Amino acid sequence: MSYKDVKRGLPQRDTRVFAVINQKGGVGKSTTVINLSACLGENKKKVLVVDFDPQGNSTSGYGIEKEELEHDIYDVILHDYPIENTIMETCEENVFIVPATIQLATAEIELVTAMARESVLKDAISKIKDEFDYVFIDCPPSLGLLTINALIAANSLLIPIQCEYYALEGVAKLLESMQMVKRRMNPELEIFGVLMTMFDSRTTLSKQVVDEVQSYFGKKMFKTIIPRNVKLSEAPSHGMPVIQYARVSKGSLAYMKLAKEVVARG
Repeated sequence: MSYKDVKRGLPQRDTRVFAVINQKGGVGKSTTVINLSACLGENKKKVLVVDFDPQGNSTSGYGIEKEELEHDIYDVILHDYPIENTIMETCEENVFIVPATIQLATAEIELVTAMARESVLKDAISKIKDEFDYVFIDCPPSLGLLTINALIAANSLLIPIQCEYYALEGVAKLLESMQMVKRRMNPELEIFGVLMTMFDSRTTLSKQVVDEVQSYFGKKMFKTIIPRNVKLSEAPSHGMPVIQYARVSKGSLAYMKLAKEVVARG
């Protein structure tokens, strides 16, 4: 199904726009964006992924050849290129993506002199978000201008936290930035959920970290916990979500469960 087919004749939606965010790298942001969006797509939800990380992991994780792209999210936010012209189909039905390339790395500097520089992403997404049930913004691992744009464009935060020592390190700064944006520019912004990733049931440390995060975030923490799983790590190199690469793996089953929890939360 093409993006134009999705667009045609759809009623307006009360779209949930997620900023998937943690300023620490390697905590499972892109893995969560790719696999949660795919599982929601299988649940007949219309999903848009906006890759807003210069590494472009969500783009390559969906099998898109970045060097063949004519336009991406960089052109949208810096050159006013229509976002609808960058939306691409993915290998997963009902899931579409606005891709990113390394070119986005220069956007942080170039946006400094731009008019309304903190809200360019929101302005772009607002033109098409009503055509989707969910929009996932894959944020870079920093709290710079790109991430501030994502916080202003979103109404919901999804925070992946790795089950490792110092898991909460930096989260306080993230929440401080969120509260600043909420007060000044985006009163709708709320924490939708905190997701524990890379859980190793064999270690006491993983269990201790889960308990620590649970005591900190309470009901905001998802009941679903994403395990360490080789198939989850392998799937992006094959350009597909884990539900296509290894459907009955532990990682795949966990993201299927998470998708149901997301839908149930509204």
